[in-house]
Amino acid sequence: MKTHKASLSKKDERRWYQIDASKRPLGRVATSIAIVLRGKHRRDFVPNKDMGDFVVAVNVDRLKLTGRKVEQKQYYRHSGYLGGLKITSLKDLLQKKPEEVLRKAVYSMVDNVKFRGKAMSRLKMVKGSKHEFKIDKELN
Repeated sequence: MKTHKASLSKKDERRWYQIDASKRPLGRVATSIAIVLRGKHRRDFVPNKDMGDFVVAVNVDRLKLTGRKVEQKQYYRHSGYLGGLKITSLKDLLQKKPEEVLRKAVYSMVDNVKFRGKAMSRLKMVKGSKHEFKIDKELN
């Protein structure tokens, strides 16, 4: 029996993908990004290796949301003190930092492994469609 040990070598460097965040709903875009960041799109994917690629999300300021999520969805965080619950609505977050909405959605979809932070650092978000990154492939 032969086994294949997967690793990133010099010939197999990380690629750059681009996705337009305004074409599909937020959840669909976040799922596509999470798969590429984790490396699950690769043929030689191994769960214990960090094999993900870079993703550039363009038009983040024009995210598409379905239903009544804009009015109803809320984000919660707690300071740890009594009465320290902070609630932020999606509507407020979209006005202040639209890229944070996409980052939160992708973060919760990437597997909770020791290199989740490194994977998230490979996500680049751009308001508008102009950027300086060199793109290898376009994501649907």
